[in-house]
Amino acid sequence: MEEKGQLFFLLDFISQSDKPVGSGSACLALITTGHQVSEATCGRLLRELDERGFTEKQGFKGRIITSVGRNYLHTLTHEKNRLLFSQQLTKLVNSRNKEELLEILVARKAIEREIARLAALKINDEQLASLEISVTSYLNSDNNVEVGDLYFHNALTDAAGNRVLKAALNLIRQDAQLSPVLGYIRKKVHSKIFTDHLKIFNAVAGRNPVAAEQAMVEHIENLMADVHKYWSFAHIDEEANHS
Repeated sequence: MEEKGQLFFLLDFISQSDKPVGSGSACLALITTGHQVSEATCGRLLRELDERGFTEKQGFKGRIITSVGRNYLHTLTHEKNRLLFSQQLTKLVNSRNKEELLEILVARKAIEREIARLAALKINDEQLASLEISVTSYLNSDNNVEVGDLYFHNALTDAAGNRVLKAALNLIRQDAQLSPVLGYIRKKVHSKIFTDHLKIFNAVAGRNPVAAEQAMVEHIENLMADVHKYWSFAHIDEEANHS
């Protein structure tokens, strides 16, 4: 993993230059930025970049990055950013209070059960089409959970057509970190949020207010169960780390 980071640094360093980079300056940059490597190791890393087609020698002038190297650098950058985001999200979730999240979900259940009931009674064809897109676009994907969740609940709230309920829900959900936190928790406990959305959608599409309300209640209660489960897992992991 450490060597991969060193390769990333060297490739990134070379990519940022508008002229060929000499091995001496590349190695100096690697060493002076805190990477614990010898000059021999640095030379081997540079040769590895050449052998893998990521860089290309320009005579005695130095190395340039190739198109293959740029694609690899893009992949490494994406992996690095994804890992960083995952670490930040884990830290964010662990900084939240379990009881606070549960209180928010209790309030959401009281408001959104009525939103679902009204949506089943009042939704028009255009709104129904929008709601369907919000379900089918994310149903079989684990990506962008928080985006799909917000899209669905906003579309449902618009269909309900009650400004007071919408304002109340917006007040509860104004914490921008809430959806990512809940999405992260559901992923960790292997829960499928969009399966719940599909049940709500089917009830609303069937113009069945009782079923829509019940499906929403089940959805929020599933979220609450996932919060309990996540903290239970976290407690087990903590005990294992101390044993």
